[in-house]
Amino acid sequence: MTDTKTFDLIVIGGGPGGYVAAIRAAQLGMKAAVVEREHLGGICLNWGCIPTKALLRAAELRHSIDEMKDFGITVNGDISIDLPAVVKRSRKVAGRLSMGVRHLLKKNKVPVFEAEAKLGSKQGDRRIVTLSSGESLLAKHVIIATGARARSLPGIEVDGKTILTYREAMVPETMPKSLLIVGSGAIGSEFASFYHDMGVEVTLIEAMDRILPVEDEEISAFAQKAFAKRGINILTGVKMASLKSDGKTVTASFEGEQAPVTADRAILAVGITGNSENLGLEDTAVKLDRGHIVTNEWAATDEPGIYAIGDVTGPPWLAHKASHEGILCVEKIAGLKDAHPIGAGAVPGCTYCRPQVASVGMTEAAAKAAGHKVKIGRFPFAGNGKAIALGDDQGMIKTIFDDKTGELLGAHMVGPEVTELIQGYAIARTLEATEAELIQTIFPHPTLSEAMHESVLDAFDRAIHF
Repeated sequence: MTDTKTFDLIVIGGGPGGYVAAIRAAQLGMKAAVVEREHLGGICLNWGCIPTKALLRAAELRHSIDEMKDFGITVNGDISIDLPAVVKRSRKVAGRLSMGVRHLLKKNKVPVFEAEAKLGSKQGDRRIVTLSSGESLLAKHVIIATGARARSLPGIEVDGKTILTYREAMVPETMPKSLLIVGSGAIGSEFASFYHDMGVEVTLIEAMDRILPVEDEEISAFAQKAFAKRGINILTGVKMASLKSDGKTVTASFEGEQAPVTADRAILAVGITGNSENLGLEDTAVKLDRGHIVTNEWAATDEPGIYAIGDVTGPPWLAHKASHEGILCVEKIAGLKDAHPIGAGAVPGCTYCRPQVASVGMTEAAAKAAGHKVKIGRFPFAGNGKAIALGDDQGMIKTIFDDKTGELLGAHMVGPEVTELIQGYAIARTLEATEAELIQTIFPHPTLSEAMHESVLDAFDRAIHF
């Protein structure tokens, strides 16, 4: 074993939580290091958030070509898809950003150890971290940011050819004629949108009674109708009994009266499980809950000096949550007085299907269950000038306020570019804005954001254009 290298902080995992935590630590004068076993940027950058958006952009452009005639533009000739080129661009985007992360770490003088890491014994108030490369590191603080991986279902064998996880689904060599997608959360719905726009016959399977089940009921109902109108076959409220492949096709069988469905391929999108194995946690006081590391509001575990952030700690499994957790964790370690934990309902969620879906805070059902008397505002994009001009006026914005205090409890959107709009409501919640501040704010015209204003106005019977 080589000489032990000593740091103030070691981050295990170089994803959106890990590398951000290390950079923030360096900014605060701490000597930090990152240990990453595979690719800097983690799943999000390499196999999730970023490359999927590159794929969805290709599908969006393909769909736009079909609509050009409505804008007075004629495209002559057949439209063809160069699938290898589509996938190559997606991988190129991911590779570019991974190199960018490496540059940022180097710029902040954070060394990267390319290896697997395992927690060892303590030396005084410091922890040994042993690497698969044979090196040994030592630090007072260790942040676990190892992320998560796709979850499977009992009795289902993922072969990577006919039954796929998101990783195989992102790099198809050929397009199937038909596809089953099991699970209609963000991942499943995004893949359904992408593959359908690329000409694949898609069946979306969901055990709950609606797709996107974590979203507000009105929003998920709107998205489901939009999917069905596009021609996506949707099966909700069904319990799958088996998913079997004969090497050429895949058949899903169900309990009850639902007939079996066969397709060329299937994608499992039924959630993820934390990468908490082989880290040496068994010799610590760190607790696990169904594979995820248990932490407090400061990302601290029950073992002094060991912290965990991001997907390995459980839902919501979102890159921006991981990054924020990394920053607050490091700032707490550094003793910054203005460090703040993440408030309830502060993490916005985005789904980049067509139509897009975004939300922050409580759903209407959750607000009522929490005892709030609510005021609800709604505004359809069909009443928004910019949306009409864009030719994309299907969708709505829904806002939920506490009737007594005017607090913005939640905001839920479906429609054009709502994943870009949701930050406005996220800021409002951070500032603890009430309806008064939102109503008094001037929204520029013509923009999609005007629909946000009108939804607030509608909640208080003041909508102008509805």
